[in-house]
Amino acid sequence: MSKIEANKLDLSLADFIFEKTLQKVANVIAFRVAEKRQEFSVHIDPDIPRRLIGDDQRLAQVITNLLGNAVKFTPEEGTVRLAARLLREEDGVCTLQIEVQDTGVGISREQQQRLFSPFGQAESGTSRKFGGTGLGLAISKRIVELMGGEIRVESEPGKGSTFTFTMQAKRGEEKQDLPVLSIPDGRTPRVLAVDDALETREYFLELARQLGISCDAAGGGEEALERIERSGPYDLYFVDWQMPGMDGIELSRRIKERRADEAIIIMISATEWGLIKDRALAAGVDKFLPKPLFQAAIAEILHECLRLETPAAAEEADGSGTEENFDGYCVILAEDIEINREIVLALLEPTRLAIDCAENGAEALRLFSAAPDRYDLIFMDVQMPEMDGYEATRRIRSLDASRAREVPIVAMTANAFREDVSRCLAAGMNDHVSKPLDFNKVLTTLRKYLPLRPRAGAQPPPRLPAG
Repeated sequence: MSKIEANKLDLSLADFIFEKTLQKVANVIAFRVAEKRQEFSVHIDPDIPRRLIGDDQRLAQVITNLLGNAVKFTPEEGTVRLAARLLREEDGVCTLQIEVQDTGVGISREQQQRLFSPFGQAESGTSRKFGGTGLGLAISKRIVELMGGEIRVESEPGKGSTFTFTMQAKRGEEKQDLPVLSIPDGRTPRVLAVDDALETREYFLELARQLGISCDAAGGGEEALERIERSGPYDLYFVDWQMPGMDGIELSRRIKERRADEAIIIMISATEWGLIKDRALAAGVDKFLPKPLFQAAIAEILHECLRLETPAAAEEADGSGTEENFDGYCVILAEDIEINREIVLALLEPTRLAIDCAENGAEALRLFSAAPDRYDLIFMDVQMPEMDGYEATRRIRSLDASRAREVPIVAMTANAFREDVSRCLAAGMNDHVSKPLDFNKVLTTLRKYLPLRPRAGAQPPPRLPAG
């Protein structure tokens, strides 16, 4: 708010994948949605360019705030919906409309007038009952205005709310980063999507059309079995878990009975996988895909299940590819939250990278001070007890050892705005990866500072003669 009042809040423009930004936001709120057993859906207009040029971090901040409020003020088993559509495009500038709709408590017309003011909430008891300061919507309004748009709300007490905002972004560079899918025999895979929600079926059909696959849809288990009898078996089935009548687990069992191991079944649900995993696997389910559905996630699981060959896989098969092998390197992971450390360790385990963990900046400083030549890189969380990442970085850089000035230090934090990155660099860090972690970005960062080791059995490149 201080930056807004001083007119110092600005945007940092970059090329980004719009769907990926929404997917990250969905991941952030997924836990709270699951806790309240709410139905959460996402719909992305296929006319929106896949790549845009804008401030994806600020865009994510606005959508996260709106979705967070929707989940907070919607009772258990309620509905939250995120939709994005292209309003128009002129000279390469796209105007988007993004809508967050819920079935929550609703807001009176009088209360709506205070919503976008700093520290304003619908009523005085709101912060006591639900938490929060009321700053989020005021900040969101300013960000939306910076993006050339406006924000509004439509609501009635007891009938939920719909927050809608517009924004402008330039069309990004067109890249073929979604593969064309085909089975090795040259035909396109046949897919059947089974879900009792009409909107989900329609959205799935649209995603399949964009991916270039043949897809049919059924509204329930009986209809799915009838379609299989009429049209023949499919290569892959997306089956919703909770459906009236025959649920997804029973349908999966019947499909497997007919085709044994030939049928590939992916269960789709907003329910946590661990709650249904044992029953689903016993019925023959092969994979799980969480809702809401995203095009990239569907494409990835299609490739995985149908063993379709991507350009990267073909390169690896002919021996010209390089495995992610960081054997012999050792890094410090400074992170105070145990589950976050476990996630990083699990993600990087296949790379053979040695990792020493520190629970705060002071411990990271002690580890490095004791053996500076042991470490090739430091992943440094920013917000930690006892000593934060900024102070730990400054202390490491001031050590009387040449390695202290050379070792790459990479911030690993949810503070991902331009000013946050600048502060990391000013403290002496070399780079930045944001949370929630994108595994590919972590690997890209490792490749940047740690040369890949050759694969086992590979011949080292020949040395050029002197001169």
